[in-house]
Amino acid sequence: MESDFFMAFQQDLLDLSDLFNFSDLSTFTHNIPVEWVESALRLTHSASIRRRRLPADQVLWLVLGMAVFRDEPVHEVARRLNICAQGLASQELLARSGITEARKRLGADPVQWLFRQTGQCWGHERYPGDQWQGLQVFAVDGALFRTQDTAELREHFGSGNTSTQRQTPFPMLRLVALMNVRSHTVVDAQISPYRRGEIPLATSFLSQLPDRSITLFDKGFWSADLLLTLATQGESRHWLIPERKNIKRETLAVYGKNDALVRMQVSPQARKKNPALPEYWDARQVSYQVKGGMKTVLTSLPVEQYSASDIAKLYQERWEIELGFRDIKSSMQQNAVTLRSKKVELVYQELWGLLLTYNIIRREAALAAIAFERSPSQIRFKPVCQYIAVQLIVMAGSNPLSGTGRRLSELRAGVGSLFLERRSRPTTPRTVKISKTRYPVDRNAAPLK
Repeated sequence: MESDFFMAFQQDLLDLSDLFNFSDLSTFTHNIPVEWVESALRLTHSASIRRRRLPADQVLWLVLGMAVFRDEPVHEVARRLNICAQGLASQELLARSGITEARKRLGADPVQWLFRQTGQCWGHERYPGDQWQGLQVFAVDGALFRTQDTAELREHFGSGNTSTQRQTPFPMLRLVALMNVRSHTVVDAQISPYRRGEIPLATSFLSQLPDRSITLFDKGFWSADLLLTLATQGESRHWLIPERKNIKRETLAVYGKNDALVRMQVSPQARKKNPALPEYWDARQVSYQVKGGMKTVLTSLPVEQYSASDIAKLYQERWEIELGFRDIKSSMQQNAVTLRSKKVELVYQELWGLLLTYNIIRREAALAAIAFERSPSQIRFKPVCQYIAVQLIVMAGSNPLSGTGRRLSELRAGVGSLFLERRSRPTTPRTVKISKTRYPVDRNAAPLK
């Protein structure tokens, strides 16, 4: 069975050789159909009949390589992965300015489009054990990314204020993502300047949620409009969110200890924005004990089918999307303070490339897990990312082409050995670490412009 799988896998790779040469990253991104790439490249801002040293298809793979090799300059990424139309990437053929201009010609739209295709197709795939009592589990949350401190980026993205009304040292942009919790695939995402709120960005995800699903939210997404719209636009689409402090509620029914049906008033501001909202809305309230304290969540799950203890346990999985953000920032970005791009369009391109590369790595890990009859969430992301980075360099300089399928079969087999070992973790109280800077801080410095 497994040998047949790898033979079909190798044949699929060789079928792509007519379009892409062996030096580009299509040897890794074989799961992306050629038609997706062709459609994405039609979105480039400019067209040229000239055969460039860095054509658009290879610039696209360069953007993916930038996400994997964060500690390397962009021109070094191109050289390592041998990305060049002439088949040999060198400093003589690829000038640094030429690489930047090639990225500008590509733009951010093709990368964004390709990411959304992977999310829509891979994010809703079913794996063994990926359901919770017949429902697919999704999560929505946001994260912030810093950019280089230039006047152009600060003007476009903006920044936050500190407690002393000074601006933050770097411009920031906001990412809000929808994730399949069990496979860790990012189904959809929105990127915006810092000042835009998370709730309007999350509203665009509602159409992506399938019937018979449950979506886990952070308390920052408390919105009657968002939650009621989610539940009414489809069949058996449920939500789960922590309670909001100081919210007024009326108990309508008591199902058991720490389990009740409550009624809340929809704010006049929300009804003004959406007149279709009712004056009151009902939700199930479930409380449970965590480390000596009580935590309360609200949900649309009916009491007839889902117990309070199961709901309390399910909400712990919301942390999985936080782990996904950690994988992107820590494992892929290697805890870099800022993104590397210095132009607005290239910042968007770089971040969409990060999300696309993350999905590709997760896809490889998921297929490897299935081959070993394990769950995709049991694969350790950081070792997989490092392992694939090394293999990409090896494959970029390997010959002949006939060995491609064998090398990628070995790659997937190697990925399949990187499973998590579930061990109990000692609880560590939160502490404030000392500043890492070795220079004195001028507390009276003028605010950043």
